[in-house]
Amino acid sequence: MKNLTDEELMIQVTNGDLNKLSIIFDRYHVHLYNFFNKMIQDKTISEDLTQEVFIKVLKYRTSYKNGNFTSWIFTIARNIFSTYYQKRKKERTHLINDDICSNDKEISEGNEEAIDHLQKALLQLTVSDRELIVMHRLQEINYEQIAEITGNSIGALKVKMHRALKKLKSIYFQNIEN
Repeated sequence: MKNLTDEELMIQVTNGDLNKLSIIFDRYHVHLYNFFNKMIQDKTISEDLTQEVFIKVLKYRTSYKNGNFTSWIFTIARNIFSTYYQKRKKERTHLINDDICSNDKEISEGNEEAIDHLQKALLQLTVSDRELIVMHRLQEINYEQIAEITGNSIGALKVKMHRALKKLKSIYFQNIEN
């Protein structure tokens, strides 16, 4: 069962074999959690939003039409994030969480400061720019899938990614010099 593709598993879930959803959960919950955590910097909310994705996957399983599963599930995640962000937009007293690196890699003290600085620079980007960088560079989602998720052409997406990285670089180095 574990060697079935995500698409094959989701088709079985769509056809009523809900036990296969646990395999999908095992494959995707860490990626989704990391996506949310990089976007909002709150572990508890990231866990809640990740759970909400799987609730929606279960609820809307019949809407899956045999396309790219990664694109489909990240579209759901992106919509959930957008809803969350719009609800919280007015009450934006959001402090940066010191526990930025929850990816189980050991980080030296020198690198910890650089990562903290990079995370602060990332948070200064617009939500759409940050979302692109998080999906592509941190979640390693390819351009084709991100284009499908965001509704952009691959060419337009690459231009947006280039501009977002250029902004991030500018913010990062501007803050280092100050």
